Amino acid sequence: MAQSRQGMTAEHAVLTRIGQAVMLHRGGDREEARSRMTLLWHELGPSADAYQRCTLAHYLADTQDSPMEELRWDLRALSAAQGSRGHADAGRAELRALLPAIHLDLAADYARLARHPEARWELGRARTALDALEDDPHRQGIRAAIERLQRRLDRAGGSRA
Repeated sequence: MAQSRQGMTAEHAVLTRIGQAVMLHRGGDREEARSRMTLLWHELGPSADAYQRCTLAHYLADTQDSPMEELRWDLRALSAAQGSRGHADAGRAELRALLPAIHLDLAADYARLARHPEARWELGRARTALDALEDDPHRQGIRAAIERLQRRLDRAGGSRA
């Protein structure tokens, strides 16, 4: 029991640190947020909990200065989420809930890089992943963002995926 509490406390501490860095970023201190998240990424290492790595990479992507770096971090988030499939990871449901936003972010990354076929592919994956979310304001917001990006891609030319 003490071992279980200890693990939960450590997990909570990591998520708290991620949340603090996200608040810094949303408050306008992008560089400090990126610095803290990068440090935490290295502290966690490759064998850390998939949910923690996925969440951290997902938010770290938003702190990047270049679209290519943002894409790299979003791909790391996706890799962490997909890498948990064969494991009895306690955060699997939480990871599935992150997938619509990750695929949407990847679509936006590809659109910024004028890689429209990849952007459309990821939008399709985001739509499919919406099934993991309850029909609430969060899901509705992601669905609306998917449609906005789809319209932007349609205006940019080419067919709809």
